[in-house]
Amino acid sequence: MGAENVEGAHAKAIPADGREPLRDRILIVDYDPDWPARYLIAAERIRSALGAGVLSIEHVGSTAVPGLAAKPIIDINLVVADSSREEAYVPPLERVDFHLVVREPSWFEHRMLRGSVPAVNLHVFSPGCLELDRMREFRDRLRNNSDDRLRYELTKRRLAEREWAHVQEYADAKRTVIDEIMSRPND
Repeated sequence: MGAENVEGAHAKAIPADGREPLRDRILIVDYDPDWPARYLIAAERIRSALGAGVLSIEHVGSTAVPGLAAKPIIDINLVVADSSREEAYVPPLERVDFHLVVREPSWFEHRMLRGSVPAVNLHVFSPGCLELDRMREFRDRLRNNSDDRLRYELTKRRLAEREWAHVQEYADAKRTVIDEIMSRPND
């Protein structure tokens, strides 16, 4: 059964265009050394809910880069056997306080669930998804290059001052600096 056939509360929560409306302004805060521990807490909740259904789990995004200011939300990539089969992972994750907020069948069958305590954006993909490698490579470049890290941080802070209707608009606005950083040879 594909995602379009999933019944229940989580299926009704997704806007028709798959974009999550932005309820508050984007908040960028200085790096918090507790972010890695918050990732471990969330990862354990995810593993306990899904067991062997977790093919891989990884801390990504700005909170995974020491010294980088970020939204105080832990980004996690979760790989499951088939991200389009929401019935295999959404109900167990809902039982541990994650809620489906984004469904993007046309973009790598990406799903995003939001969790709280700690605040988490849980990105769900299938094995072999190229976006997993891209996110990991970008995180690692920022970890290893202080100039790129500062450039990205300044861009995020500047963009956070603007008003956005959807979270994705803010993410899309960062695309230029991300592409520039990724286009340069890796040191």
